[in-house]
Amino acid sequence: WLTVYQLPAYAPDLNPVEGLWSLLRRGLLANTAFTNADHLVRTIRRGLRQIQYRPALIDGCLTGTGLTISDRHPTPSQKPQ
Repeated sequence: WLTVYQLPAYAPDLNPVEGLWSLLRRGLLANTAFTNADHLVRTIRRGLRQIQYRPALIDGCLTGTGLTISDRHPTPSQKPQ
C-alpha cells in the first residue's frame, strides 16, 4: 500500500513538503524574531494547524510536484515481490 520514491537531498520541484515550508515562511514565520526555541516550535505548530484546515493548500503543494494521492489499495496479486 506504500510506494517509496528516492528523492535528491534538495528537490523542491519533487518534494511537496518544500511547498508547505514555503507557505509557513511567507505566513506566520515571516519577519518574526523568535525569543527562544519554544516560541519557534509553537509558531510552526500553529502554522501547520492552519494549513491542515485548508486542504486546498496541501493539494496545491502536491500538484506542484506532479505527484498524486491514490485512494486505491493494491490487491494481494498486485503487491511487488
